[in-house]
Amino acid sequence: MTKLSPQKEYYSEIEAARMLSISLPHLHMLLDEFVFNDGTVRPMNLTFRESDLVLLEFWTRNHENPKVIRMPKRN
Repeated sequence: MTKLSPQKEYYSEIEAARMLSISLPHLHMLLDEFVFNDGTVRPMNLTFRESDLVLLEFWTRNHENPKVIRMPKRN
């Protein structure tokens, strides 16, 4: 991930997907799988902070890291 501009406080969904080098549907899939997985509906037009993008970037990686304990999915 490239260094983010510190002057910008919020990023749109399109900007976030572009910065993560993923498609907008892939961003929505990540949000649905890891954030809005308790039955709530994902809101429209979300905005993200830099810290959100760091977490989303972590979730875009498919390989397991043995040093990271993953939280179980809520069903």
